[in-house]
Amino acid sequence: MVRTDVSLTVRQAALHVWKTIVANTPKTLKEIMPVLMNTLISSLASSSSERRQVAVRSLGELVRKLGDRVLPLIVPILSQGLIDSNPSRRQGVCIGLSEVMASAGKSQLLTFMDELIPTIRTALCDSMPEVRESAGMAFSTLYKSAGMQAIDEIIPTLLHALEDEQMADTALDGLKQILSVRTTVVLPHILPKLVNLPLNSFNAHALAALAEVAGPGLDFHLGTVLPALLSAMSDGDEDVQTLAKKAAETVVLVIDEEGVESLISELLKGVGDNQASIRLSSAYLIGYFFQNSKLYLVDEAPIMISTLIILLSDTDSATVEVAWEALSRVISSVPKEVLPSYIKLVRDAVSTSRDKERRKRKGGPVLIPGFCLPKALQPVVPIFLQGLISGSAELREQAALGIGELIEVTSEQALKPFVIPITGPLIRIIGDRFPWQVKNAILSTLSIIIQKGGMALKPFLPQLQTTFIKCLQDNTRTVRSSAAFALGKLSAISNRVDPLVGDLLSGLQADDAGIREAILRALEGVIKNAGKNVSSAVQTRIFNQLKDMIYDNDDLVRSSSASILGIVSQYLEDGQISEVLKELTDSASSSSWTTKHGSVLAISSILRHNPAIIYASPLFTVVVNSLKSTLKDEKFPVRESSTRSLGRLLLHQIQSDPANTTVHSATLASLVTAMQDDSSEVRRRALSAVKAAAKVNSAAVIIHVSLFGPVLAECVKDGSATVRFAAERCALHTFQLTKGAENVQAAQKYITGLDARRISKLPEHSDDSEDGEDESVTG
Repeated sequence: MVRTDVSLTVRQAALHVWKTIVANTPKTLKEIMPVLMNTLISSLASSSSERRQVAVRSLGELVRKLGDRVLPLIVPILSQGLIDSNPSRRQGVCIGLSEVMASAGKSQLLTFMDELIPTIRTALCDSMPEVRESAGMAFSTLYKSAGMQAIDEIIPTLLHALEDEQMADTALDGLKQILSVRTTVVLPHILPKLVNLPLNSFNAHALAALAEVAGPGLDFHLGTVLPALLSAMSDGDEDVQTLAKKAAETVVLVIDEEGVESLISELLKGVGDNQASIRLSSAYLIGYFFQNSKLYLVDEAPIMISTLIILLSDTDSATVEVAWEALSRVISSVPKEVLPSYIKLVRDAVSTSRDKERRKRKGGPVLIPGFCLPKALQPVVPIFLQGLISGSAELREQAALGIGELIEVTSEQALKPFVIPITGPLIRIIGDRFPWQVKNAILSTLSIIIQKGGMALKPFLPQLQTTFIKCLQDNTRTVRSSAAFALGKLSAISNRVDPLVGDLLSGLQADDAGIREAILRALEGVIKNAGKNVSSAVQTRIFNQLKDMIYDNDDLVRSSSASILGIVSQYLEDGQISEVLKELTDSASSSSWTTKHGSVLAISSILRHNPAIIYASPLFTVVVNSLKSTLKDEKFPVRESSTRSLGRLLLHQIQSDPANTTVHSATLASLVTAMQDDSSEVRRRALSAVKAAAKVNSAAVIIHVSLFGPVLAECVKDGSATVRFAAERCALHTFQLTKGAENVQAAQKYITGLDARRISKLPEHSDDSEDGEDESVTG
């Protein structure tokens, strides 16, 4: 403190002497000033901080006290000081300029702008970094007085210098120094010059360098900077690519909270761009930003996760890979406990991505490219597993369903590493006391895993079988049905089917009709998927136990038993087949409608799974006569099942014996009768049967047009909407209306020209799903 007071006293005394000299001997002032300024400049460049502070204060007080009388002498001396070879003295000049401009009045400085501005401009391009740093501070002080004049006369020169190889680096550093002190006002003047496309390597380098200095000042300029960098990141020149990438990485990390919204907006715009290269670069930056930023980004993660999942179905394979990597980085940045809250948005995004891929493929299995990569499910599986393990009952259900949806769009190869990590938790959760909705969702997903995972599930076979059999006893029908379906799928990868079939047959002794129905469904699935692995002894046991159950009073038990009997017929001996056909035809004339219905259902199922055995049987005529007889039954379920049987018979006849028109005609005549039935369901079934035959061999059907044409025309005008629709589909395929105008013309013999032209415009394959068999109801 004492030393400071002494310095102050000395300065005050010196100033008093100076005032006296200036007042009385102006000539002496001009002579002494160079000597004084030389001393001050040396002191300003001194390594001693105390000496520098004294010099700064002295120069400041000199300007404040003597003002206009010393400025004309000081400014030229300082300007000349920049040509000194000693960098310390040049730095001292810059410090001196700052103090002079800070101490003088604005009006006083305006007179000297022509000298001050060029001087600072020169200093900003000095070869030494410490000089440029001090020049930056001088610029900040200059701006306070000169305002836009300082920017207009200095910035353009520095920008122009960027194009000069010798001056580019120093000019760039000069700009950095200016930015460090006057970011907001300077940045808008620098960026337009640097982001002109195509970006060169130096401009990309400059943007990176300036971004480090500008920091959050870039928040409001991201819309200018990022598009140029995203474009340059895919430039043909590798240097430009590398430097632009580095610049973009720098930009996304220097922004603060206020710039996040603008950055997210630009990146989202980028991933939606028409150019694959822009989408790829944007996806990369999303991942880089979330992995390296110190900001709290949990609130921004959902939109990015959703966007990147949709990008996994991009047409560009390179973009898909980068999007997957970015997705992994975004999800990794989110705290584990937050992940379950993303289950719904991930499910929605997967659905959108799947639909996008489906539109591209136009048929066949729909797989999302990003989920076919190695480790494809690694980013998203934790979201669902966390919800499955720790979420509410509702969240567990959504998680289980989401896993199933995810697996459906994943390739078998990509799924393999995740089969065990996913299946284990699913089995554990289904064993706990959770609502039926959770169990049903898990069973559905396990069925999908079985279909996709195959033998990778072998370690879990015993646990899965036990779990499914237990669920067959559940109080909820939906759970029982899902368990039955899953057990059927599981049997396809099981090596020991006989014990499983034996357990199911024993379970049929249950009193509960619902449980018996579920066991029958499961048994049907097992025989369908693994029937060839069932021993003949067990096949015979199935046959003997079910041949009476086809007459059960319960509709579902009856239809399921008949369906199984049809599947088992593929593995029975000829003698057993003859025995069962004899019994079925006898039962078809029973006085009990359920007995008749069961026998017709069984015949229908055999015609579906093993039609050749009936066609070649000595009892063929008896079987056909039984079907024609039951076609007149008073109960419409019997007539509907008989119609379905005749339809399957006609389909087999046309496929195996296409030239035998007499046989076709006889069967078709019965179906025409059914097309005029009182029940709309029977009429619809008959029309669908004729349509199915026409889709296989239209020529073999159309030769009988005089037989079915008039009746079909009546059905096109039927009062039932479902019958009309079936009739239109039947007409489309029997008359081949999509195959040319001549067919449309020919069809007008039976249907109106208006109807023929309208029907011809229907999509030819829009009803493929109708051709599938509803096994669960009809057998």
